Amino acid sequence: MTRLTPARPADRWIVLIVLCASLLIVALDATVLHVAVPALTRDLRPGGQDLLWIVDAYPLTAACLLILFGTLGDRVGRRRVLLLGYALFGLASALAAFAPDAHVLIGARALLGAGGAMIMPATLSILRQVFPDRRERAMAIGVWSAVAAVGAAVGPVLGGFLVEHFWWGSVFLVNVPLMAVMTVAGRLLLPESRAEGEGGWDVTGALVAAFGVFGVVYGIKRFGGGAAPAAAQVCLPVLAGAALLALFVRRQRRRAHPLLDVRMFIRPAFATSVGCIVLAMLALVGLELIAVQYLQLVLGLSPLRTGLRLLPLTFAAIGAGLAGSRLLPRFGPRRMVGGGFVLTALAVLALTATGSHDRPGLLTAAFVLLGFGVETTLFGAYESMLSEAPAEQAGGAAAIGETSYQLGAGMGIALLGSVMNAAYAPHAAGVSAADTAAAGQSLGEAYDVADRIGGGSGVALRQAARHSFVAGMHLTLLISAALLLLGACAALRLPRTMECAAARPDRPAAAAAGTSPTALRGTPAPAVRSGRAGD
Repeated sequence: MTRLTPARPADRWIVLIVLCASLLIVALDATVLHVAVPALTRDLRPGGQDLLWIVDAYPLTAACLLILFGTLGDRVGRRRVLLLGYALFGLASALAAFAPDAHVLIGARALLGAGGAMIMPATLSILRQVFPDRRERAMAIGVWSAVAAVGAAVGPVLGGFLVEHFWWGSVFLVNVPLMAVMTVAGRLLLPESRAEGEGGWDVTGALVAAFGVFGVVYGIKRFGGGAAPAAAQVCLPVLAGAALLALFVRRQRRRAHPLLDVRMFIRPAFATSVGCIVLAMLALVGLELIAVQYLQLVLGLSPLRTGLRLLPLTFAAIGAGLAGSRLLPRFGPRRMVGGGFVLTALAVLALTATGSHDRPGLLTAAFVLLGFGVETTLFGAYESMLSEAPAEQAGGAAAIGETSYQLGAGMGIALLGSVMNAAYAPHAAGVSAADTAAAGQSLGEAYDVADRIGGGSGVALRQAARHSFVAGMHLTLLISAALLLLGACAALRLPRTMECAAARPDRPAAAAAGTSPTALRGTPAPAVRSGRAGD
């Protein structure tokens, strides 16, 4: 059972505004640093490894701490953890803004990741509690996901404006007053909720899960960074992380009051939704990375024009999030998630018609289809996952969803990036073996070699590199489409329709109940639950 502090029924929409505002800030911070990297590199002069950790410290820390803080919120109070996250995020932002060297900035970015790990699952789990009616919750999740898309899109634009008019630290400093406001608003407006009768918090289990996720994500990121799959820096962290996660599962199955009820994965809807989140993010992040390189290096667009070309993808994702609450009751989880995968696969296949010359109409149509398809899949999967999880496990379920999101993003860069790198092998007559090997490192490197060689050989190498990149991109797109269609097949395990908990023979309605609008006034009421996994 979950206890929720009394509040007026209308307050749930105010709660949604507060949660979306905090989500917007965290989503902005995930991408705002990208445009500030050149400026901070000039000031702090970090080494190659330091620069890598400046970028990776935030997502790595967030990924490994999501389960820890998500389950802590279930035990000690979700609002309490959220407010602590606000405070830590604000303090870490101030530290990052005035970091005197790269090592302090890396530490500040890690603290930002810890704050984000407190905020992200708490927003979803509180939303799960204050919107017990499934149709209203679907609308709330649609708004929530649209805000996340807005934050990711606005981040680079805001970062560019701040760096251009102030200094690189301003991209962090802007968080401080915002988090101060969010802390006051959260304390006054958000209800507290926690699970009752679940025993103490399994600190050992939480740490085992944190280090396990860290090992897996770290290994995947090193693979995505160019390391060979069999390299020690890839295999050892992944194997160690997998072993720790297996130990965590075994420990939780033996405990009377587990930190996380791993039996949720036995439910086909829950496990399927988690897998769909991983596959959707794998496709989106990997394809966005390749698309940015294609637009800038093959078509020769400036960074600003590249960002503008990708805006239709973001706008389509926002539209899909806002329309999701109406689409889900009409089509049901199975068709919505599966249809989203199919739309994304069609968009990916359409991109195989691109070549060395610009086709803006085709690219825009494909990006719109891609954004709408991916967001439709993510919306349906998140909604299903949270609705399937018991109310007292809301924080843990939200943490699993966010961890899946991070894993999918890392796997997308690693897998699709590796396929792209393996397929890219430019060769041109009159170019030495050493120059050919250098050109095979990347398309940008090939252009540098071509400029240095000059003459007909340089022109031939540049043309060969572009053709090789496009051919590798097409192969990568075909593999991505196959994975997306695999996701569409997996979505067949989701229920056809949104079901009421009372109709579920496998779980009594009372066990699935969260808190309804009537319960917010202190009177128990039946809650609507789903037969499918998700948010």
